[in-house]
Amino acid sequence: MTAAPETVEMTVKNHSPAKLGLMQFLAGGCAGFVEVSIMHPLDLIKTRFQIQRGPDDPHRYTSLADCFKKMYRQEGALSFYKGILPPLCAEMPKRAVKFFTFEQYKTMYSYNSFLSQGVVFTLAGLSSGLTEAIIINPFEVVKVKLQSERGTISQQKSTYATAREIINQHGVRYFAGKGMTATLGRHGVFNMIYFSFYHNVKGIVPQYEDPVTEFCRKFVIGLIAGTLASCINIPFDVAKSRIQGPQPVPGQIKYSRCFATMLTIYREEGYLALYKGLLPKVLRLGPGGAIMLLVNEHAFEWMKNNF
Repeated sequence: MTAAPETVEMTVKNHSPAKLGLMQFLAGGCAGFVEVSIMHPLDLIKTRFQIQRGPDDPHRYTSLADCFKKMYRQEGALSFYKGILPPLCAEMPKRAVKFFTFEQYKTMYSYNSFLSQGVVFTLAGLSSGLTEAIIINPFEVVKVKLQSERGTISQQKSTYATAREIINQHGVRYFAGKGMTATLGRHGVFNMIYFSFYHNVKGIVPQYEDPVTEFCRKFVIGLIAGTLASCINIPFDVAKSRIQGPQPVPGQIKYSRCFATMLTIYREEGYLALYKGLLPKVLRLGPGGAIMLLVNEHAFEWMKNNF
């Protein structure tokens, strides 16, 4: 098995910056659509674990298998796709923004000669995550509300009706900004680690001539990147789910601010409660992260070669 260094992309010079930017945007959108379509059930289960509280919670799931079994029996098979429309509507532009802005920030930070390439990848990832969070937060508010409802999917209101209900009850500012700090933390930390690890490690591990081996090389690096980022950013994810999800006592706001919510969870439920939903999150964003990176790269290369 022979290895070769990473090759330089030779077709970039044939396209204008505007056209390349459009291709990056579209490739990111393709990556988001594929990843959500495959991995959404695990995202839903992650949210269910994160919004449940201590042993006195009547809707408590004891394990991943218990959650699958109870949801299937009580809510039906389609319940695993509750709340999928907001991420589907959001993931294409969201992932498009993620990959497009990462490339733009990477170019911008590269002009600073004092920054090493590794630091450039890290800063570009952080900046793309913060940008992504601002755009995606309203969709997250709707998604978490839909995912937290425990009736059958036929009983559930539509995505549009749910969004309109939230706006009518709480106003546009609530709809756009509920849990924003936690969302910024979640996406900023995730993208910072995700892109930094993938691009730095990919540049160190030699590229292989065999297509299957090369695919496996990139997939494994992407898998580790998604897994590592998921493990580190999950306290922000738990706080976001608590803030955007149903409050323990209707009419009383217990979870409203990111770091105060983390502190409350730690004091009342222990340190491990900040890692609720870690297993389904890793099962989703480990392989999901790899899928996104590979779909994005292949879609971008295909568009460069055919348009």
